[in-house]
Amino acid sequence: MSHIIVIANQKGGVGKTTTAVNLSACIATTGKSTLLVDLDPQGNSTSGIGIDKKELEASLYDVVVSEISKKDNATSEISAENVILETQIENLWILPSEKNLAGAEVELVNVPQREFCLRNILAPIQDEYDYIFIDAPPSLSLLTINGLAAAQSVLIPLQCEYFALEGLSELLQTIILVRDSLNNALRLQGVLLTMFQLTNLSKQVIDDVRDHLGDKVFDTVIPRNVTLGEAPSFGMPIIEYDRACAGALAYSRLADELIERNG
Repeated sequence: MSHIIVIANQKGGVGKTTTAVNLSACIATTGKSTLLVDLDPQGNSTSGIGIDKKELEASLYDVVVSEISKKDNATSEISAENVILETQIENLWILPSEKNLAGAEVELVNVPQREFCLRNILAPIQDEYDYIFIDAPPSLSLLTINGLAAAQSVLIPLQCEYFALEGLSELLQTIILVRDSLNNALRLQGVLLTMFQLTNLSKQVIDDVRDHLGDKVFDTVIPRNVTLGEAPSFGMPIIEYDRACAGALAYSRLADELIERNG
């Protein structure tokens, strides 16, 4: 059975897409068949994994439109299976995104059970993968709710800065609401501390989060690393760009920790 994990945080700039791309790539290198779902209209996971968004023949947006057409008893022409692409990493595939996905939120507004669109899209293919990672937008939007409703667990990247803590309680409350109303299987996979620097503030944030959430915080901490920021401009996950750098070693440890936690 596939592990479906949504990577979410309504605050931008916390390392969400960096985590989606690099964690999925590291999981794939362990031999696990892995699908990365780019649920963000910015399409940064798509370009970060080496796919040219301008060259896409179809994207997640087209799959959503086809799924909506089913509600109108129209013929669905495009499924996720038709759109999924291979990546340069063995065992890693991507369901790509681009800017048109932003329009999906408007088109979904009046659709019955609109929160379950992504779940319905993934249902026919989910057993083909050991892990499915969903890169949600940096907002508590209808797309993000779709990600939460489709997933079994949530991984929250949290920047090691004070203001990052302010949005954590709101996100945790949203997870509870989604679990109670839309997806009773949803659980917190864990909080991942990112952009760590050797400062008193970073250390204090880590202590506060661990005191509050205990073993729900991953042991692995992702350091602030220049190379992690460079890799997306080359369309490469960090283990392809520089597997010996601190960022690559950290995401490899995270992949091992995640696999161990999920048995």
